[in-house]
Amino acid sequence: MPNQPSVPRQRLRAGITAVAGVLPGDVLTSDRLQREIAGRAGLTLPPRLLTQATGIRARRIAGDGVYASTLAVDAARRVLDTAGLGPADIDLLLFASASRDVAEPATAHIVQAELGTKAHALDVTNACNSFVNGIDLARAMILAGRARRALVVTGETPSRAVRTAPADFAEFRAGFAGYTFGDAGAAVIVEPVERGGILDVDTETHSEHWEVGGIPGGGSRHPRGDAYTYFRGDGHELRGVFEKVGTAVIDRTLHRTGMGWDDFSKVLVHQVTVPYLERFAELTGVPAGKLVVTVPELGNIASATIGVQLDRIFDQLASGERVLFVGLGGGISIMTMVWEKS
Repeated sequence: MPNQPSVPRQRLRAGITAVAGVLPGDVLTSDRLQREIAGRAGLTLPPRLLTQATGIRARRIAGDGVYASTLAVDAARRVLDTAGLGPADIDLLLFASASRDVAEPATAHIVQAELGTKAHALDVTNACNSFVNGIDLARAMILAGRARRALVVTGETPSRAVRTAPADFAEFRAGFAGYTFGDAGAAVIVEPVERGGILDVDTETHSEHWEVGGIPGGGSRHPRGDAYTYFRGDGHELRGVFEKVGTAVIDRTLHRTGMGWDDFSKVLVHQVTVPYLERFAELTGVPAGKLVVTVPELGNIASATIGVQLDRIFDQLASGERVLFVGLGGGISIMTMVWEKS
């Protein structure tokens, strides 16, 4: 069992005590991506279409030999180093990501083999909510006495699912939402804390919309065939579904906790495009200054979004400051988490 301070069970809480985010070094601008797509497909597209439609100027792209596990391992090593821990100090490892290295086995085992831990290891997959779901599962396992210290990691490589040579304009349009994707990784340590920690979690799922967007290949429906390995989904339709679902889970969280926007130092929200982030702020009323905006420079980095944002503000937060996480994921699901720095 890892060496760790004892926390009385009657007041046991779990919290995030360290975080790390990683970004691949290769930068791909939207203008360059558009030129590549147009050239390969023989399409004539309006100048700066991708940039103007999405607000995304660039994204990071994982190079050859860099996989979802590679980004996760890099983030894991950084967070362990930050926390002053070693692989043996972890007894639960969750790879929580929309991306994976292989269909079988769980990518968590690849990460574990690279790190050299002996922790209980498994994958958590729920589209762009995977990482927040992983943090919630780690918290639940700790509170249940099933784990003492968890390492939750994500490695996202959605750029590998982008169709960069569409056959025609219809195929370009069908995969347009995929052109927002970028790659990244993140990791957090979740463990018992004496104060603060994860104070509240809420979720809402609307699975009747599961077909709105996704990557159909790799499962039992379409086990083979390159045509199924690309992201499919209309960005306008995806945005419409989230707007239809509304802000109920956020309203519920604020009402239940008795908190308002002023009670949060920052609000970390999954970011798909700049227009949708602006619409989110309009619908919820969150002050723009509370947001950590990453989408213009990084694009949609799937479940790594909130981890990368948290990494950017973690050291700026004082003990007792609170942060609201808002996850949005295909399927679809919406998730909130209230976390207070210990």
